[in-house]
Amino acid sequence: MFVMFGLLGFMAGIVANFTAKFIIPWLLALVFPTVGLEWMLSGFAGAFLTVLLVTVWAYVTPSSET
Repeated sequence: MFVMFGLLGFMAGIVANFTAKFIIPWLLALVFPTVGLEWMLSGFAGAFLTVLLVTVWAYVTPSSET
């Protein structure tokens, strides 16, 4: 179980790094050139990662109903 959480955290770190280096600057340059909404993009990225991790955790964790 700990190894699975470790792998999920590792993958989340990779996604966060890629998002911070490539996706957010691209969106800021193309989508929001006049409106500096970096805080909004960071919030959406955090919300997406949280929902993704909780969804993966819910599918990986065995059901307690047996």
